[in-house]
Amino acid sequence: MPFLTLNFKAVAVSLIVGAAMIVLGGSLGLFFFGEMFYFVVLAALATLAGRKFKQNAGLYEKSRGVRNVLANGLWPLAMSVVFYAAMASGHMHVALFAALGFVASVGAVTADTLSSELGVLDGQPVMILGFRKVHKGVSGGITWLGLAAGLAGALLISAMVVVVLPQLSALGLSSYALAFAVLTAGGFFGTVADSLLGYFEEKGIGSKYTSNFFGSMAGSALCIGLAALLAL
Repeated sequence: MPFLTLNFKAVAVSLIVGAAMIVLGGSLGLFFFGEMFYFVVLAALATLAGRKFKQNAGLYEKSRGVRNVLANGLWPLAMSVVFYAAMASGHMHVALFAALGFVASVGAVTADTLSSELGVLDGQPVMILGFRKVHKGVSGGITWLGLAAGLAGALLISAMVVVVLPQLSALGLSSYALAFAVLTAGGFFGTVADSLLGYFEEKGIGSKYTSNFFGSMAGSALCIGLAALLAL
């Protein structure tokens, strides 16, 4: 019996990853864990949306396994490690960027999941490169509903930054509105990057798991780059 669409092994691995984030995150540990749990809940709700339609179309993913957990959780975990190391060595600004990178990476995987799960409920998808018509569920295919759902996912995760405003303030964050903007941009860019990688999946390069991983990395990198450029 899956828990929030995760099978038993995936739940066990998720708890291990989550526990590591709590420890590595220090004062932000519970926030890191909460962001990931928030993602799992949103992913489950998106998966259940239009279940009958997805089942009839052969697009319903009843449960997700360990590879899904690792594809979506490894980069946020890496950001937790950077955060821990930066805090331990007194590099507060590096810790700030790592925290922002963490949130953006979770925003990216959330945006991608909502985009994929809700996008198939829209009309005819087109390939992100070339815009040729493709079947629903094809990697690299996009729809307007999918893009809107991806943006909503990025917004929902980024909005949680208000929970840790005092901690981020202590790290030197000067503009919360700007932080929210770069987090959302990073999260949304992650799902776009995932779709671009999906285009190459259809050509036999990579898999949905590598696309998820590098998509989360891309969202995190863009967020950190924008934050550095704008000197938050």
